[in-house]
Amino acid sequence: MQVFDLFDGALLIDKPVGPTSHDIVEAIRRHFRINKVGHCGTLDPNATGLLILLLGRATKLSEKLMSSDKVYEGTMKLGETTHSYDAMGDLVASLPVPPTTLDQLNELASAFVGDHMQVPPMVSAIKKDGVPLYKLARKGIEVERKPRLVHIYNFRFSDYSEPIGYFRVACTKGTYVRTLVHDLGQKLGCGAHLANLRRLVSGTFDVANAIQFEEAVKLSPSELQQRVIPFFKLVET
Repeated sequence: MQVFDLFDGALLIDKPVGPTSHDIVEAIRRHFRINKVGHCGTLDPNATGLLILLLGRATKLSEKLMSSDKVYEGTMKLGETTHSYDAMGDLVASLPVPPTTLDQLNELASAFVGDHMQVPPMVSAIKKDGVPLYKLARKGIEVERKPRLVHIYNFRFSDYSEPIGYFRVACTKGTYVRTLVHDLGQKLGCGAHLANLRRLVSGTFDVANAIQFEEAVKLSPSELQQRVIPFFKLVET
């Protein structure tokens, strides 16, 4: 009979703005002295929401769980384009926002629904000849990126107050929401960038069942164990 450690499983974290996904992983690993900790799907430092940490033997399930579909909500700022396509990037263009309605935004968004060839942003962890693109971007180098097939199940705006649009998107893994927003801004003619992003769902896991990162590091080992989704349940997912 195979014996599993108390920390073999998944921990759902509600990530705050600021730390990287790697920062969260390292903090949990060090604080609870867990040898193996990984995560399923990177969130940018300024993004919040569901970050699935895999502990112990559960790290072997990373590829399986990372392949799940995702749901996000966020805000888009029209009229400003940045080099990273989000609020953390340098401003590269600023244009007047044309008269725009919520219906017009949703009409533009609907064109992205379905199979969609998306060009990843330069500021990303995708590698070119072994070098992450974001490192090349820091040097002012831009290289050709191959479009990747993604699927957008739903992309809809719930509100718009110039220049901010509020949206929700459901998509396959590997979709860059900031690229989606950037591309929509280009179609509108004034540019746009991703102002805020929050991941709500990944596969069968929901941020409603996650614990705030600040609270997680205050738990005792036994309290943390109660929050861990056991390895055998992940296998059945």
